[in-house]
Amino acid sequence: MTHPFLEALAEELGSAGMATFRYQFPYMEQKRRIPDAPGVLTTTVAAAVRAAAEAAPGLPLLAGGKSMGGRMTSTAAAQRPLNDVRGLVFFGFPLHPPKRPGTKRGEHLSDVKVPMLFLQGTRDTFADLKLLRPVCAKLGSGATLHVIESADHSFHMLKSSGQTDAEVLRELADRTTSWAERI
Repeated sequence: MTHPFLEALAEELGSAGMATFRYQFPYMEQKRRIPDAPGVLTTTVAAAVRAAAEAAPGLPLLAGGKSMGGRMTSTAAAQRPLNDVRGLVFFGFPLHPPKRPGTKRGEHLSDVKVPMLFLQGTRDTFADLKLLRPVCAKLGSGATLHVIESADHSFHMLKSSGQTDAEVLRELADRTTSWAERI
């Protein structure tokens, strides 16, 4: 939760008028390299959603995350509705491991009952857009895909793109807030 990208994104979202609630999975808190079992991860997501709702009662609530945090949020939402959550936002959804394209990690998305926003870079090695686009299309109006040209999985930009990382963070925040206002 203290990763520089997440801190900068939270600050940018705050500047756009959106509060954030960050948390850690137990394995990260304990400084272990191996992620917790999926059940522990999804239980942690559900607990964080409850804590966020208690911390800011009455505010519209979105859930999501960066990479595995987003995937575990969607997995939790597919298993059972996350109370009061109006939509899910994924900052780099990890559809597959690098160099191992596939869609298995996205099979549960059809069980999610709230709108989803996928923010993906064209150089994201965790989500080949040739695979992610059809996954989102199959979800119909429940999914919105916003592609950022030249961004990688961490939304780092190539200098040749003419866009800075800070500009992309602003775009992520603006796109998230405008999408949230429509759902």
